[in-house]
Amino acid sequence: MDVCFLRGLLFVALTAWTLGDDGQVTFVSELSSKPAQKLSKYAWYGNVRLQRFHIPQDTAIARWLFSVTTGHTFNCGEHNVTIHVRWGAPPVINPKGLVFPNATLWNPGLSLTVPVTAHSSTTFNLPNPAPGDWYIAAHLPEDDGRIEQKGFPSCSFFFQPQLSIRRAVDSPILQQGSILPQTAAPDRPARLKLYVPEFASILSVFVTDCSSGKGAESGNCSLVLRLGSVSLQQGPVTANCSGTNCSVTLSNPPWNTWLLVAVESSQENRTVTFSIVSNYTVGCKPTSVGLKADDDINSLRGNNSLTNLTSAANSSVVTDTLTLSNRSASVLMPLLPSACVWSIPVLYEEVDVLSLRFTPVNRTNVSVTNTHPTLLSYPLHTQATGGTLNLQLSLNTTNVTLGNSSNVVACLSPWAPVLNLNHSQSCHTALFGGYSLHVNASVPKAVVRLPFPQSATWYLTLQLTCNSSDCGNVSVVSVVPEVFISACIEDCGTYGECRLLRSYSYLYAACVCKAGWSGWGCTDNSTAQSYSHQLTATLLLTISNLSFLPAIVVAISRCYITEASVYLFTMFFSTFYHACDQPGAAVLCIMDYDTLQYCDFLGSVCSFWVTILCMARIMDTFKYTLFMLGALLIAMSMQLDRKGLWNLLGPILCALLFMVTAWVYRGARQRHCYPPSWKRWVFYLVPGAVCALIGVCLYIFAETEDNYYYTHSLWHILVATCVVFMLPPKEKNREALGWSRGWSWSWSWSWSWRPRVCGYTLCQSGKDELYTVT
Repeated sequence: MDVCFLRGLLFVALTAWTLGDDGQVTFVSELSSKPAQKLSKYAWYGNVRLQRFHIPQDTAIARWLFSVTTGHTFNCGEHNVTIHVRWGAPPVINPKGLVFPNATLWNPGLSLTVPVTAHSSTTFNLPNPAPGDWYIAAHLPEDDGRIEQKGFPSCSFFFQPQLSIRRAVDSPILQQGSILPQTAAPDRPARLKLYVPEFASILSVFVTDCSSGKGAESGNCSLVLRLGSVSLQQGPVTANCSGTNCSVTLSNPPWNTWLLVAVESSQENRTVTFSIVSNYTVGCKPTSVGLKADDDINSLRGNNSLTNLTSAANSSVVTDTLTLSNRSASVLMPLLPSACVWSIPVLYEEVDVLSLRFTPVNRTNVSVTNTHPTLLSYPLHTQATGGTLNLQLSLNTTNVTLGNSSNVVACLSPWAPVLNLNHSQSCHTALFGGYSLHVNASVPKAVVRLPFPQSATWYLTLQLTCNSSDCGNVSVVSVVPEVFISACIEDCGTYGECRLLRSYSYLYAACVCKAGWSGWGCTDNSTAQSYSHQLTATLLLTISNLSFLPAIVVAISRCYITEASVYLFTMFFSTFYHACDQPGAAVLCIMDYDTLQYCDFLGSVCSFWVTILCMARIMDTFKYTLFMLGALLIAMSMQLDRKGLWNLLGPILCALLFMVTAWVYRGARQRHCYPPSWKRWVFYLVPGAVCALIGVCLYIFAETEDNYYYTHSLWHILVATCVVFMLPPKEKNREALGWSRGWSWSWSWSWSWRPRVCGYTLCQSGKDELYTVT
């Protein structure tokens, strides 16, 4: 199993009393673990190993154990593993300090650094964690650019996170207006929870009748009152109390959620008794739409006919707190005296993987006034947190012209909206921060992008504000809010590619950049390659393949036509593969990239295979049988893993085994070294072996991303030169093109005609002197 979740019935005996006596609660233990994953050096977000843990409601403490082990036996020195922790969505990281795209906002999460030599582990304790999904991301330091060949021994590190939690199963519920007596001690705080309904604007918690025992100081007790959980980005609201009474008030508390209330005694060895009560105020409510749903269905039909939606089956309307209007977008329904917000229904449409679209139902424009805010809500589920939340706000100035002193102010916030927008009110709720933007006559469009948004209901509040108390003749304006989820920011631009990543069942997306561009959206050009540099790299990697032309000419002149065909195949596909493999603008793809890569790798390995077997000087029947069998096996191995190191070394070693066996047998039979000529060794075999050895060393050890275009070009030249040296000379009495009849070859082509009698060809009797070396 991918996730070993051990939900135990491990009832930890932290308490033994019931709730009705002293307010103590019962805790249970739950454990979860993830499989170990191999870490990678950080070059882009795809090198990060992402794990997701779920923390249930009423968790008192969460403890992670991060273990890092080595997968090698040799000493690699000390390495630092960086671990990022975030609640609600994957952590947005920037280890290289690169530039983010314009209008992109993000908050860094918690980062831990673990030094690793052989085996290391560290723990991370988090009291009162926020319930929901928590994400752990780990990676090695920045990639040095060296290209490691797959299958070659290298330093490897494996990361495994484990989670242990203590969860309360019977936390007291603090009801609205109900007084609840409680007891708190320094080592045993009082834990309660209360539910915050929708449209609650103010939440207050009061502590009264505090007593710390008998004596003169019994009424002077010290308490610490906390509201909310720990989410790392935002902590709970804390109040230090003294005396007999204490209170905490939250403006714009989170809606539709359970809120933790913790009371601790700050006096040593002293138990405090008190009474606690909560109260919330619903300050704003929209006009009720009633129970009749016909208008909703009609609006959906109208929306589909106007926008020609093709995914209506996957669409749903958020109607929990929304008011529907069939009137024009520029005309708002009058609010009831008890209402103080216009709530616009929003259509939620799933377009594709990590692609969602939110549109106001039956309208494009949204009316905004200076008297009451306009509210739109956007629920983001866990599946949408792996993309980017985009908000584009445009002012419609077709019918109304705003003055220089007027602005449309917007606030995008999670969990709860900010319903009072003015010049002094910040875009910030009680426990969570928001993102503000505004449009006016001089700046009619504003954009905000949030990579990896938190899983919550996001609220967009709009209101018209003016510098003076009166906005003049303009009291209603129209804006176009475009809210959607995309996999990447602007599809990673010209010099990037948006890739879909997966961590078990969780999907997320990130940009992989090319041509030296970098950054979250491939917009950082600090190390970008110029066009001349890209063109030089492309020309070097393609023109260097022309070094196979001498090998092809030598093979044809020595009647090795099959070998020459393999060299021609390799030269052709290697040239166009590298022309297609280049980043940036200097690219030419004559067919599918994967096909070009497969043919290039297949031709390269087959070139080594046929060359070494040709050097073995074995019988033609046996040689061509090995040619065909080896090509089939190489094709199969390339399909399985074309970048594996042993897919290159395996055929070479097998061919060398055949060649050495044939040479030893022939040398023992002729009773002298084979090949017998010292000139063949000095001027051909040794230089060819040196070229092959240097080429293999460059290919395995020296290639990096920065020097790839000239080291790999040198690899092409050395391999082709090696073939020229290694090919054996033409065999004596070998007829044209290696065939025994039909053609003859001298310095020009000629046709040798032989008479045919009754369908048979009259052949000349001759003896072939094979297997001789001059």
